[in-house]
Amino acid sequence: MPGWMGAGRVYGQEVLVGWCVVIGGLALVGYGRSLAGVTRAQRMVRVPGRIVAVEEPAHDGRKGKGIPVLISFQDPSTGQEFTLPNKGGNELPIEVAWKGREIGILFRPGRPEDFSTTFDLEYGRHGVALPNFAVFLVYAALVTSAALTWGYQWALIGAGIPWTVVAGVASRHEIRLAKGRLARLTAAPAVPGRIVSVTRSVHTDQDGTLVSFAPVVSFTTREDTTVIGFCPFDVTNPSGSRGREVTVRYQPGDPAEFTLDLADTRRDLWGVVRFDLSVLLVGVAAVVAGLYLL
Repeated sequence: MPGWMGAGRVYGQEVLVGWCVVIGGLALVGYGRSLAGVTRAQRMVRVPGRIVAVEEPAHDGRKGKGIPVLISFQDPSTGQEFTLPNKGGNELPIEVAWKGREIGILFRPGRPEDFSTTFDLEYGRHGVALPNFAVFLVYAALVTSAALTWGYQWALIGAGIPWTVVAGVASRHEIRLAKGRLARLTAAPAVPGRIVSVTRSVHTDQDGTLVSFAPVVSFTTREDTTVIGFCPFDVTNPSGSRGREVTVRYQPGDPAEFTLDLADTRRDLWGVVRFDLSVLLVGVAAVVAGLYLL
């Protein structure tokens, strides 16, 4: 091997070691902060809230703002009640809403007016997302080092094993969700609904401007709850669908789970499952190929 190639490989190994030390150190700091309870996520105040008023999104408005609602919640440090509109900014957009729906509220201590919304108050509570990502980067560096030292087949094995594990868990989860949702919606009651507005999303890139339309449907459940939400799947001629009468199937225990077309729902859900399974097969193929080439 020419001397410059050997020197380059040694230098590359040193860079990878330095990368692992720095990123691994940052991960340890992050985990330490989490154990000490001082991460930003842990400092956030997390309280339950409730939607007290719902409006129809403006026709031809922007979808990204979600359904306009007023949310009521209490600041536990002062006991003060707040009733504020969702701002449609960085918080999770509310795509299905009804009066009385419970929703999680997050805000920094002393800043309840600057709140964000969530459907799971426990999600991200420990603030370890960045440390976990740092561990992934260290692992990627170790796999790269193994590939440089022993051959690219180790990259296939090192990348394929976690890929397969994660894809397998995700596929199992998606299959369980799809079966459960289809069973619930198949047995769900059907009620009349009406598309009350059509919002737009505009995406501009180097290839031009793409405009997509998102119809908003309103329906009243048999429990006399009026629900307003974005249609979960495409409807025929969405841009001209305002005022169209539709039939809605909804889950009585959770009206956020609804569909206008059971066949479309079935195709979409199983499409997600097929994609997850294809990702799983890629990981399996990488591991098998790596073992074969050893």
